[in-house]
Amino acid sequence: MFKKTLPAFILLLFLTSVSYHLKGQIIKGEAILGMNLSQVDGDEVFGFKKVGANVGGGILIPFGKRGRWDASFELLYTQKGSWQSQQYYDSVYLPCNGDTTVITGEYKLNLHYMEVPVLVMFTDKEFISFGAGLSWGRLVGVKEWEHGQLVETTTINSGTYSKNDFSILADFRIRIYKSLKFNLRYQYSLVKIRTREFEDMNCQTWTRKQYNNVISFRLIWVFNEAQSRKNFQNAVP
Repeated sequence: MFKKTLPAFILLLFLTSVSYHLKGQIIKGEAILGMNLSQVDGDEVFGFKKVGANVGGGILIPFGKRGRWDASFELLYTQKGSWQSQQYYDSVYLPCNGDTTVITGEYKLNLHYMEVPVLVMFTDKEFISFGAGLSWGRLVGVKEWEHGQLVETTTINSGTYSKNDFSILADFRIRIYKSLKFNLRYQYSLVKIRTREFEDMNCQTWTRKQYNNVISFRLIWVFNEAQSRKNFQNAVP
């Protein structure tokens, strides 16, 4: 997975360095560290119980009068998926395949993405920011467990999960100390990441489409913010 993610992080370092060298230093850089609470809608497991990383960086390009608006571009490594602890422990006979198996209700899904969110942000009184946008995520790793057992057929190349995740974002930020901001973000897939057929112990089947559903809590440090604001205000009449 390291080889797959290395080019993206090299691009991130390049974009961050650009923010310091452009004439007038209008573009701002961001360092992002946080976590996701996620679930997969349509997997018969409920609750934002899967904890994952949300780390990376980005740039903010101000526009409009007084520099209150920003175009935001990020490059992230983010973990999504689903989790449920053991609910029971039982050995059952499955007439559909003639086997006896142990069921526990445990479920875990780890989805690893390199993600590129693009947002439009509005900042009020240099204190609170609101934004919305779209994101594209590229699946770089996946593992799935059912009833405590690894699902060997679920791999990144098996076609079980889509390699692309297109989603919509809503974003809220508040300044907590100088250039440090707390960020709350909500994200939902616009396109299904999987279609799955389920089967119960009576051999009844049903099909559901699945979507990533994610709440993120992040800390964002904005580089060059004060100088960018000053230069932008001086440049715009």
